[in-house]
Amino acid sequence: MSPAKLGLFAAVVALGALFLAQWLRLARRRELRERPTRSDLGIGFLTNFGDALGIGSYATTTALYKFRGRPSDELIPGTLTVGSVTVGIAETIIFVTLITVDPTLLIAMVASASVGAWLGAGVVSRMPRRSIQLFMGVALLTAAVFFVLGNLGVGPVGGAALSLSGWRFAAAVATNFIFGALSTIGIGWYAPTMVVLALLGVNLRAAFPIMMGSGGVMLPVAGMRFLRSGRFAWGPAIGIATAGVAGVLIAAFIVKRLPLRAVSWLVAAVVTYAAVAMLRSARSKSAAADPPESNGVL
Repeated sequence: MSPAKLGLFAAVVALGALFLAQWLRLARRRELRERPTRSDLGIGFLTNFGDALGIGSYATTTALYKFRGRPSDELIPGTLTVGSVTVGIAETIIFVTLITVDPTLLIAMVASASVGAWLGAGVVSRMPRRSIQLFMGVALLTAAVFFVLGNLGVGPVGGAALSLSGWRFAAAVATNFIFGALSTIGIGWYAPTMVVLALLGVNLRAAFPIMMGSGGVMLPVAGMRFLRSGRFAWGPAIGIATAGVAGVLIAAFIVKRLPLRAVSWLVAAVVTYAAVAMLRSARSKSAAADPPESNGVL
């Protein structure tokens, strides 16, 4: 294994340990007794099972939260980020180990996404509820478009390259910074990262360690900012953090591949409905007046 990959694994483990230590200290200080419900665990397992198969989890998890009616909209971005840290660590170790990609490109894109996520989390953790609803509604509609285009076979198919140089390298790194920042609003970075790398001629299989590695580093980086703000829901986040890892392991090592076309059409429909509901909430009179600052506990 290359020194770059070993360094990435060390960074992922160190950041993950730092994040979990901070989360545990916060839980002990508040004497929190909230536990994930069976619904929280089921959503965490199902959406991250699909995540490891390439569907992504942010749009589907947001849609299911919206259908269920909890957590409240302004807590969803933080809940997704905080809960997905353990999932990101597991996926990074699995996919970076199994799939070959240029280490320089991998590390540069992971670093740029992490800086973007750090800056983005600082902004999102202070955004009013209505703004978050508007951004997430647009994000869900965008995700639905990606699902539809993928099902129709429309879009770039990628090339054979495992590395990039010159302006292509710079473009990939710069766009991953943007995707890292946008991820903190609840916009999944899988589909846009895949599209950009395909347009630049990268093998689509090689996109997986870049996507997973970006998550493994930027999620704990952004997650620590959400922990400080308290704008996340404890039970749902714990549901993702625990059951989500189980879903990833089963998908990656047991199921490995499924005929996902029909599932993707269903996901596109569900996500579109959730997007409309989110945007309608943003337009309502109740969303116009931002609620009092949340302490992060439902």
